[in-house]
Amino acid sequence: MAGFRWGWRLHGTGRSVPPGDVVAPDERLTWPRTVGIGLQHIVAMFGATFLVPLITHFSPSTTLFFSAVGTILFLVITGNRLPSYLGSSFAFIAPIGVAVQQGGQSAAVGGILVTGVLLMVVGVVVHVAGAHWIDVVMPPVVTGTIVALIGLNLAPSAWNNFKTAPVTAVVTLGSIILITVLFRGILGRLSILLGVVVGYVVAAVQGEVDYSAISKAAWVGLPNFVAPSIKPSVWAVFLPVVIVLIAENIGHVKSVSAMTGHDLNPVMGRALFSDGLATTLAGLGGGSGTTTYAENIGVMAATRVYSTAAYWVAGVGALVLSMCPKFGAAVATVPAGVLGGAATMLYGMIGLLGARIWLQNKVDFSNPVNLTTAAIPLVVGIANYTWTSGNLSFTGIALGTAAAIVIYHVMRAIAAWRGTGQEPATPASVPGGEEPAVVHH
Repeated sequence: MAGFRWGWRLHGTGRSVPPGDVVAPDERLTWPRTVGIGLQHIVAMFGATFLVPLITHFSPSTTLFFSAVGTILFLVITGNRLPSYLGSSFAFIAPIGVAVQQGGQSAAVGGILVTGVLLMVVGVVVHVAGAHWIDVVMPPVVTGTIVALIGLNLAPSAWNNFKTAPVTAVVTLGSIILITVLFRGILGRLSILLGVVVGYVVAAVQGEVDYSAISKAAWVGLPNFVAPSIKPSVWAVFLPVVIVLIAENIGHVKSVSAMTGHDLNPVMGRALFSDGLATTLAGLGGGSGTTTYAENIGVMAATRVYSTAAYWVAGVGALVLSMCPKFGAAVATVPAGVLGGAATMLYGMIGLLGARIWLQNKVDFSNPVNLTTAAIPLVVGIANYTWTSGNLSFTGIALGTAAAIVIYHVMRAIAAWRGTGQEPATPASVPGGEEPAVVHH
């Protein structure tokens, strides 16, 4: 592929990163140190990547397999210039739940497939025409609202798991909260994973863990693949996820550009296309849809190592782990109470990431267009309004997303025509290269 950079230059002596320096994407430390950092990336993505299949009852091994393959393809397609790990996106949880109810797991996998294809198309358009049109169609008030309603729509799901084992759930949630503030660096960033481990131990002591599947699983083997089924009736609920993935990928590119001092905007279209391809492949085989991971940005910020070599190590390492069915079976033993505690934190975080988008972009809610654009869709999403027409069923996420886009553009057009409006909110790009509208997972 044109523009692909094979190999990495050694940064200095390769043994340390002097104060003020960063290891650029096309550089590396010594291989033992690079492998160690790559393993840190696996640990960083592990908790979030596995929570999605556990919550949605997908295969953890299959999800890890496509996550690893997607990461490797991402590195190739972006010319080995953009460091990123593609893990499971939490934006898929609610649509998968709806799709499973309407058509089973194969219908949910089909929805993931469609999402990936649409994101690939967006990637091609951005590569050719640039990303400004995204800001016009989906300004921060719209994107933030959609992200918020996806997270808050999941609240009942968190409660359903939480109430199955409230003691375990409270311990899990409390552990996540305490670890977040007790530890600095990588341990603080792994609070969800470590909280799940603490909750798992408590659940095991109380006899809530079933280990029978582990003994039956083989040590080596391919994951279980699930073929997609094409059910247009569930596609509408997956469309908002495309918007979230666009925001995540654009934010990732801008964030890494700011931290490394490298202009990575030219590969933004490739990044979107790569994530779309990874999600499409997951949809073809039964894995969860992918996204660029904020957890791994945290590892890069802590180590100041942005070398794509570390991500090759992470991708290959995750691929090896995915081919150990016994490992996947062990992950799948995490009980509902633990998931309920973790989900209470995660779903709320997703909802508030929508508010973060508003704050970062200084959305003015004294403007009635912005206020109405956010207010109505949030209620539609949280209450899970549903509209059924024939074989088609539109739930709160799809209806809320449509409402946000339509309300914003219609109100803005009428206000401009009548001269009753105020200036719209600031465009989605944040001055100074800061991370724009972003929700990870």
